[in-house]
Amino acid sequence: MASVRLENVRKEYDGGVVAVKDVNVDIKDKEFVVLVGPSGCGKSTTLRMIAGLEEITSGTISIDGVVVNDVAPKDRDIAMVFQNYALYPHMTVYENMAFGLKLRKFPKAEIDQRVREAAQTLNIEDFLQRKPKALSGGQRQRVALGRAIVRKPKVFLFDEPLSNLDAKLRVQMRTEISKLHQRLGATMIYVTHDQTEAMTMGDRIVVMKDGIVQQINTPLNLYHSPRNKFVAGFIGSPAMNFMNGTISNGKGMEFYEKDTGVRLKIKKDDSERLRPYAGKEVWLGMRPEHILDKHAGKNPSFAHAKARVEVVEPMGNEIYVYFTTGSSTQYVARISATEEPEAGRDLEFSFDMSKAHFFDKETENVI
Repeated sequence: MASVRLENVRKEYDGGVVAVKDVNVDIKDKEFVVLVGPSGCGKSTTLRMIAGLEEITSGTISIDGVVVNDVAPKDRDIAMVFQNYALYPHMTVYENMAFGLKLRKFPKAEIDQRVREAAQTLNIEDFLQRKPKALSGGQRQRVALGRAIVRKPKVFLFDEPLSNLDAKLRVQMRTEISKLHQRLGATMIYVTHDQTEAMTMGDRIVVMKDGIVQQINTPLNLYHSPRNKFVAGFIGSPAMNFMNGTISNGKGMEFYEKDTGVRLKIKKDDSERLRPYAGKEVWLGMRPEHILDKHAGKNPSFAHAKARVEVVEPMGNEIYVYFTTGSSTQYVARISATEEPEAGRDLEFSFDMSKAHFFDKETENVI
């Protein structure tokens, strides 16, 4: 396998449209890295530049220490798995998996060995003589994976490979791809717009927006220590709640939401770094699991506010409660399933201020 390095990689189309802006990513050998972001953020374009399917405007891409800017896709020793599987409909599963090796003039015996080993790994041995039309979506995706595996490339590239599958199959297939990564010890780069896929699969995640890398870190570090408001809101499901308010510094430092009159006491540990923002507007971010019902709020780090319950979503072992604090902005709390509040009622919620995130109103960077 191999490392992959992107240095100041930029992609600009005719007309001055910039799709990717000076991306710097260093992917280690055998690492599973996920590029994630909303549609149009440049993640698929970045992947296609690594594959050689898009020319880069400037910068360098290196695979295993060798600059591949001018190397043809077929000579980069990469394998790509696409969203639409890209299987040949007139060929059997065996022929689809063997096709790339035949083009490269591999001996028949080696082709047969590689295809059957990959089929066994992916549990598709019984389908080798079937045509793609006789397979389910999940089986077709396994065949596409098998076609990549038999080549034993330096790098595997995945371009939203699970987006055409139903929810249950997506969960199953992302587990299969993670196990495949462990078995092969492969370098894998995976593109998705689904942050749940990113969180559950990646060793590290590259969060992108408008062609710019916002943050690169492990899933848990991104979740607990986002660099800015965009990363904080994009990573996590349900998404982080945001309140716009002012830092007031009277007897004790508070976050004051002007529209609703909600005041949340800021804990001492955060007071020092927020002191320069006294009298200024900031964003307060709070994860849904850190907003609790009043019975859980006995801890001194909790602040309290009354709110109107709008929607209740029972999820089995937990409940999502959507509520407003008097403004038109809706927030969501993730609470225990032991109690189910009623929509339309006013309840007191507790905000765990030891878990609060604060962001600069202008730059949206974390304070």
